[in-house]
Amino acid sequence: MAAHFLNINNIFLDAKERFDQYCTEIYQFQYQNNPVYHQWVDLIVPPNPLEKIPYSIPPLPIGCFKNYEVVSGTFMPEKVFESSGTTGMETSKHFVKSLLLYEQSFLNSFQLFYGDIKNWCVLALLPSYLERDTSSLVYMANYLIEKTGHSKSGFYLYNHADLNDTIQALENKGQKTILLGVTFALLDFSNAYPQQLKHTIVMETGGMKGRGKELTKSELHQMLMNNLGVNAIHAEYGMTELMSQAYSFGNGQYQCPPWMKVMVQSEDDPLLINDEGVGLLVIIDLANLYSCSFIATQDIGRVFKDGSFEVLGRMDNSDLRGCSLMVI
Repeated sequence: MAAHFLNINNIFLDAKERFDQYCTEIYQFQYQNNPVYHQWVDLIVPPNPLEKIPYSIPPLPIGCFKNYEVVSGTFMPEKVFESSGTTGMETSKHFVKSLLLYEQSFLNSFQLFYGDIKNWCVLALLPSYLERDTSSLVYMANYLIEKTGHSKSGFYLYNHADLNDTIQALENKGQKTILLGVTFALLDFSNAYPQQLKHTIVMETGGMKGRGKELTKSELHQMLMNNLGVNAIHAEYGMTELMSQAYSFGNGQYQCPPWMKVMVQSEDDPLLINDEGVGLLVIIDLANLYSCSFIATQDIGRVFKDGSFEVLGRMDNSDLRGCSLMVI
C-alpha cells in the first residue's frame, strides 16, 4: 500500500473531493505499518474505525510524539523536527521521511491562501535556520524566504533597526510583504517602531508563554494593530507534529487547506468526535503520511460549521510549549 502514496501530489490536488477515501486508505496503511498507532488503536478498541469516516478513526494523543518514534514504515528520516522546550523538558520529535513532502504541503498551503510566493517579500522575526535547524517553523520560513527570490527577504530577530529600515523601503515601493514572527518579538518591534503599514501583512505564529503578563489573543492583536496601523493580524497555526498549517486572516479564526481537517473531541469520551462545537481539537493531516495523520491535540477550541476553527486555550497540566521558547 505504501507505493500507492508515493505520488503525494494526488492528495494536494484532489483532497477536497476524495478526503474520506484518503482517510480510509491512510488509516489502513498507518494501522498496519505504525506500531505506536497500531497499539493505541488496539488499546482503546473502537467499535469500527471505518464505520463513520473520518469521525470514527481514533486520533493518537499528541504526547506520544514525546515518548515514542511515531513512524509509519521503516525508513531513515531526512530530518527530525523537534519542538521547543526549556532545559530538561521532554520535547516532541517528528521523524520526517521526506522533506519534499513537507515542502509541498506548506508551499501549496501558503499559495492557496496568499498566492504566488514570488510576489512576496518575507521578513521573519524568528531565529535563523542556522540557530534552530530542528524547528519545523524555522525550516518553513527559511524555505519561503528563499522561494521569494527577493533580496530583502530574511531573518531579522536581532536587528530591529535594520528591519524597520527594510520595511520602510519596501512600503515606499509598494512591495507586498509579510512580517512573520512570534508574538512577543512582533510586540517588542511594534513598541519600538510604531508605524502605519499599507503594504505589509503582520502574521503571528504564537508565543507569549513565560514572557511577562499573560494577555488574551484579542488584546495582543489589538496592541499590534494599534502600533502598526493594520486592520487585522494574520496568524499561522502549525506544530512540530504536523506537516500542514492553517491560516487566519484576522480575529483568530483559522482556515485549513483541503488535505487538513479540524474536529472536536469530547474531553470525557475520546471516541466522541464531532464536526463542530467546543472541545479538544482533533486534527487530520493527510500530509502526515509517514508518521500519523490522526492526532488529538492538547488545544481546546471551537470548530465552526464551515470547518474553520479558533483556539481557546490549553488542557490543564499540558506541557509548556510554544514558539516563544525557541529563542530562550
